[in-house]
Amino acid sequence: MEERDRIFLKAPEKKFEFDETVAAVFDDMLNRSVPYYKEVIELIVDLILAREKDDLSILDLGTSTAHLLLELYKKRDFSISLRGVDNSLAMIERAKRKCMAFGAKEIELIEGDLRDFPIEQEDVVVANYTLQFIRPLDRPKLINRIYKGLNSDGEFYFSEKVVFSDRHLDKIMIDTYYDYKRKQGYSDYEISTKREALENVLIPFTIEENIRLCKEAGFTQVDTIFQWANFVTFRAKKL
Repeated sequence: MEERDRIFLKAPEKKFEFDETVAAVFDDMLNRSVPYYKEVIELIVDLILAREKDDLSILDLGTSTAHLLLELYKKRDFSISLRGVDNSLAMIERAKRKCMAFGAKEIELIEGDLRDFPIEQEDVVVANYTLQFIRPLDRPKLINRIYKGLNSDGEFYFSEKVVFSDRHLDKIMIDTYYDYKRKQGYSDYEISTKREALENVLIPFTIEENIRLCKEAGFTQVDTIFQWANFVTFRAKKL
């Protein structure tokens, strides 16, 4: 049974990081903090598997506890190569234990820095709620490497928390999200302390900025395939 996220019941002593404390409750944190997380994963999995290509190569950047890879593993009916990379050793260790529990020995999990991890000959690259934790100056380089590392007709799926240029709309979206978190059992104090811990750690872009980064890297087709308030999932295709 997964542990309950109670990390922010007290004031944070440091900025947010993906250490063992976070890794231990991360699945619960995702399910209660990210609206429609499971549905987004299911959507991406279904779109990937709809390619129906043998030996499909999939790389999950910021794989955390390997939820996406395990869903692909369970639903696949043709041969696929599944790799996940995360710069948090605590996350990779958790992911390995989960994969062992499901007998998913074929899933390769690697501790590595996403900013220079080699990306070569991939059919699909996924980065769910990952780019927002990469320094803004480093994001164009990473997306460029993703584009170059994809095979022809390759796809890049990524989900992000976003901001809006219209400040009034942005505030409404933030308030809507906080109401969502309250319904998931988080107190106003927990919401406030987590916001403080994430300040200058999670740096969101607008929808337009995310699309522009992809197009500047070479992707000609970039679509939003899901949105709820200030959470958006994109698909960029290499044609």
